[in-house]
Amino acid sequence: MLDLIKYVVGQFAEDKENVEYIVNEKERVIEVQIVLSPSDMGKVIGKQGKIAKALRTIVRAATPANEKRYVIEIRERGGETVDAE
Repeated sequence: MLDLIKYVVGQFAEDKENVEYIVNEKERVIEVQIVLSPSDMGKVIGKQGKIAKALRTIVRAATPANEKRYVIEIRERGGETVDAE
């Protein structure tokens, strides 16, 4: 699933070398933090968060029914959480 997330983010991020993915696995949830450079924040989140919402929808649809749920959080490098589910 992380490969799918990386692929989608890679389509929008221009500074691909500085994108960081932090994965925290808990009992029923897998949290994926996407850390971006400030210049890529708007491109990956999209207008009114449409790209971020679409990414979450794709991941939710691709996750099998009895598997752990994915939570995607998008953060700016060195900044606070910007877009979390």
